[in-house]
This record gives sequence, C-alpha cells and structure tokens, in this order.
Amino acid sequence: MSPRKHLLAALTLTLFGGAAQAADEVVVYSSRIDELIKPVFDAYTAKTGVKIKFITDKEAPLMQRIKAEGENGVADLLLTVDAGNLWQAEQMGILQPIRSDVIDANIPQKYRASSHEWTGLSLRARTIVYSTERVKPGELTTYEALADKQWEGRLCLRTAKKVYNQSLTATMIETHGEARTEELVKGWVNNLSTDVFSDDNAVINAIAAGQCDVGIVNTYYYGRLHQADPKLPVKLFWPNQGDRGVHVNLSGIGLTKHAPHPEAAKKLVEWMTGEEAQKMFAGINQEFPANPKVAPSEEVAAWGSFKADDLPVEVAGKRQAEAIRLMDRAGWN
Repeated sequence: MSPRKHLLAALTLTLFGGAAQAADEVVVYSSRIDELIKPVFDAYTAKTGVKIKFITDKEAPLMQRIKAEGENGVADLLLTVDAGNLWQAEQMGILQPIRSDVIDANIPQKYRASSHEWTGLSLRARTIVYSTERVKPGELTTYEALADKQWEGRLCLRTAKKVYNQSLTATMIETHGEARTEELVKGWVNNLSTDVFSDDNAVINAIAAGQCDVGIVNTYYYGRLHQADPKLPVKLFWPNQGDRGVHVNLSGIGLTKHAPHPEAAKKLVEWMTGEEAQKMFAGINQEFPANPKVAPSEEVAAWGSFKADDLPVEVAGKRQAEAIRLMDRAGWN
C-alpha cells in the first residue's frame, strides 16, 4: 500500500474511531441536584456502557450557556424542572425536536411539547397543605377558595419569583381569564399570615409551627419532610376535584439544537421514559411517574389518588409572562 493510502486509511480509522468513541458518551446540562439523577444515569451506563457526563447549575445559567456555546455546544440534553423553564428554552431556540414513537407511546401528549422539543420525565402536583390540628379537610375545596374571608391571616405562600407559582398562576389565567385570576391572587395576598417564604419547606414548617394554617406546595417537599418526621402535623389536600382538578407540573428533558450525539441522546431519553427508569426517577424524589403505565412508589401512592388538570403543561410557559405581570400587580412578591 502506498504511503498516501496508508495515510488515508489511518485518517479513516481515526475519524470512525472518534465517532464511535463520541457515541459512547452523552452530556447532560441539569438543574436537578446530583443525588436525584446520578443513580438513574449510573443504571443506564451499567445497562448500555454509554457514559453520562452531567453538569449541574441553575436553569437560567445553563440555558444561557447552551445559547452562548451555539454550534460549538457540548451539551446533548437539557434536564430541568417545570414546563415554564422548558418553554423558555424552546423560545430561546436552543432545543430541537426529538421524533420518537417510543417517547410518544410512553408519555401522554399533555406532558410533552407540541413541538416535540421536550418531554416530561416525572410529575409533581402543586397542591394544598393544611394543619391537621387547626383545619378539617371538609373546610377545604379549591385553590380559588383560599381567597375567601375564611382564610384571612391563615395562608402561607412561597415567593412569586419561583417558577412553580408562576406556572400555577398561568394555568389559572388559561382557565379563568386574567381579570378573575388577578382578583383571586389578590385574595390570596390579602389572606397571608406572614411574608412569603423562599421555599416550600419553609411553608410546610410554618404550618407545623402554627404561623399559618394552609399553604400551597409541591408534593415532593411534603414527602421529604413527612419521611423525616412521620408525625408531622401537616397533610396534603387535593383541590378542585369537582371541576378542573389538581395543578400538575413536571421535570423534563430536551434535546439541544447542536447536540454532538443526538442519536445517543435520543436513546437515553427513550430509556428514561420507559418503565425501569421511571420507577427510579420518580421514586428517588418522591414524584409521580410521567409514564402512566408505571405506578408511583408506596409512599407517594399512600397520599391517595386525585383528578389532575387536563390542561397541556406547556400552557404554563405560554402564559408565564402574563402570570408574572399579574402577580406583580396583585402584590405577590
């Protein structure tokens, strides 16, 4: 073989070898804390041999990083919480569609982007919590009723700056219209017993301590605190069972626009929406599986079943800007 042919053969082997090596790794930018996702990624690596490299940070810096990296991006996937954040990533133009019959079969349409640019992986209900010492379940009915005079000086809320509350408000705008939602949110603000809290754990602890009687939180925060203290004098209540149902949001994942390993990334997402991974992914953080074929963990199932809102979760993103403006006008800080 001539020296030139030797060189071409070597280059070909190098190129194909590099491609094969690259396909053995998927890079994920994640706003979820390490201990919630590492066991899932480790299980996938053990099963397939594909290594998962993940970088964790807040969602806003990660999205800006993906945008800044552009065509030189190293991330294959963006993993984050709340449809509002995934919608923002979609609007920034940093995602691309994942076309997969497997994902479509595993995850209901209302928990996926209509553009196919992201899909839910696990669900969390943002529901009412109440003091078992000062509130009877029969006194509770709906989110909207928390604006009634009955709850004046008895309500605790997390800050409006958190996307979870922005998404809840966005879905209320979709259901009730802007004027009625603003009236309701003003009612909530008027019923606050104290300043808003920085996180959901603080809301639950404030109820347990007697600072307030009711609040609105994501279910997994309750799950963690209840697991640490089974005698916690706080319980969950499923509101709006006679009409639209409980507000449900998700954690989800999207394929980046310039993913270096799109096919390998797609296979990972397909696996993460399947039964084996769904049991792990939801169970570790006491969330609900996004795949309806998978049952929740025993502890989550013990909270009882409920009717969930049928609104597509991407509504939370579409109306996010309206929700933020409305919350600001209503005095929800």
